[in-house]
Amino acid sequence: MTFLVLCVGVSSFSLLQSMVTPVLPTIEAALDTDQATVTWVLTAYLLSASVFTPIIGRIGDKVGKERMLVVALATLAIGSLMAALAPNIGVLIAARAVQGVGGGVLPLTFGIIRDEFPRDKVAGAVGTSAALLAVGGGVGLVLAGPLVETLGYHWLFWLPMIATALAAVAAAIWVPESPERTPGRINVGSALLLSAWLVALLLAVSQGHVWGWSSGLVIGLFVAAAVLLPVWVIAETRSADPLVDMQMMRIPTVWTVNLVSLLFGMGMYSMFAFLPQFLQTPELTGYGFGVSVTASGLLLLPQTAATFVAGLSSGRLAAAYGSKMVLVAGAVFTALGTLGLAVLHGQLWLVVAETTVLGLGFGLAFAAMSNLVVDAVPQSQTGVASGMNANIRTVGGALGGAVLASVVTAGARADGLPVEAGYTNGFGVLVATSALAALVAVFVPVIKARTHLVPGPQAEAEAEALTVTGR
Repeated sequence: MTFLVLCVGVSSFSLLQSMVTPVLPTIEAALDTDQATVTWVLTAYLLSASVFTPIIGRIGDKVGKERMLVVALATLAIGSLMAALAPNIGVLIAARAVQGVGGGVLPLTFGIIRDEFPRDKVAGAVGTSAALLAVGGGVGLVLAGPLVETLGYHWLFWLPMIATALAAVAAAIWVPESPERTPGRINVGSALLLSAWLVALLLAVSQGHVWGWSSGLVIGLFVAAAVLLPVWVIAETRSADPLVDMQMMRIPTVWTVNLVSLLFGMGMYSMFAFLPQFLQTPELTGYGFGVSVTASGLLLLPQTAATFVAGLSSGRLAAAYGSKMVLVAGAVFTALGTLGLAVLHGQLWLVVAETTVLGLGFGLAFAAMSNLVVDAVPQSQTGVASGMNANIRTVGGALGGAVLASVVTAGARADGLPVEAGYTNGFGVLVATSALAALVAVFVPVIKARTHLVPGPQAEAEAEALTVTGR
């Protein structure tokens, strides 16, 4: 029951992240707004999730993961209800910001699994729940078209609301409270600094193509992020009660996996955004397939299935070969699938085959990254470490999306549609980021599993020593 509740929460958050993207034109028309404004439906969710994911993970480490899981799920449900009933674009944007608070379900999920599950089941459970984040992204693209065509776009929010409301009730009743707590207070100042530099960076990246990359506002936001980030790091280093422990972030396994997450996020989230557009490009361009929103989602269904299968298999593969090798394999599959899209995309069956390879890579890499981070940190820091890893992946997705948008739209046709070289060059950029992720993954230090230690103070000290040395 605990695992079911956790999976519903992760899947709902992921669905809300991806389902809205293909139907933005429908929302724009229904709420009588413009393209620049409707993009805030995505931006508000991105900013809110980026800020609250590590913060809620850290609060869960301190006050109890089960309690914060109920809060995160309930907030997702409230935000979904607001979005379903939104009478105008302003209310919908506010609702999406409320939904973003539910990003905390991911680090809380990993923390609860580590606290409550039998030690030999942790890797498989973490891998499956992590893969569901990628699976939800794919399923969202599949469901968006049929839901909107048959029931209307409001059901993009009604269904997650029902699921997360039931999950919140189930979590309150059945999920046991976590025995691990981190002492100390919640550092509000650090939380505000973290929020400030994240919002400045992601706002500049996500809105740069609208406001102009050379505009004073975008440049000012980048400068603010560049100033606030080191200020935040210094403040955390000197704090007696840091929100994010900088010593933890310097653990060799943690920072290398976070770098892989940044590079991997650039590729995966960009693919979720641009593959449907590529498939929907009219045939008159000479390279597009001209399929509908619904058909483009169905064509990506094999990718989603491959991601789910890879996630389910990740636990056994990690037990046999180690999470590091699973991560390397996932990054290699991603690079190969993206390379195929860059050089061979003239036939529909080839695109489906290549995206299926991508799905395998996504499932393996998501599971392995999460397991490596969970294994690398003390149990009391599982939530914040997982939250920062997810956050860095989101930042990578925002950066990748901005870069790909600029590359794909460069030299567009007179009718505004991208030329084929735009997509080819864009996929080429993602080949490079995926290959670099595979290279970095090769150098991730391997940490001996802590499951061999008998619980107690001596075990914690030994685990800490293993972590700090990166062995």
